[in-house]
Amino acid sequence: MTSLDQLPAEFARRFNARDLAALTALNAPGAVFVPAPGQPVTGDEAVAGALEQFLAIGLPISMTVRNVFVNGSVGLAIADWTLEGTAADGSQVSLGGSTADVAVYDEEHGWRYAIDNPFGTV
Repeated sequence: MTSLDQLPAEFARRFNARDLAALTALNAPGAVFVPAPGQPVTGDEAVAGALEQFLAIGLPISMTVRNVFVNGSVGLAIADWTLEGTAADGSQVSLGGSTADVAVYDEEHGWRYAIDNPFGTV
């Protein structure tokens, strides 16, 4: 992805395809994921495990980019997201928030998450 505003949409596409390997490929080395406010995880295994918990809900995510800001190879993407409906276990789910994601760019991989913070405004 050569444009940062494409990163959240690509995350949603891969999430909705339930492709954990493709989701984690959107992370830069050493990425931080914040699956709950104030509870960051780091390391490939921990990040994959946290993402897997969201995928296990079994609902599609919708995402709308609000703003992107870029300074050279570092960017901030802010997007609103929702995950709503009846989960795989039959429970009602109503999750959502506004991301505040830090991304880095390199020629080989394009934009990738350095910090994926889905509850970034909490």
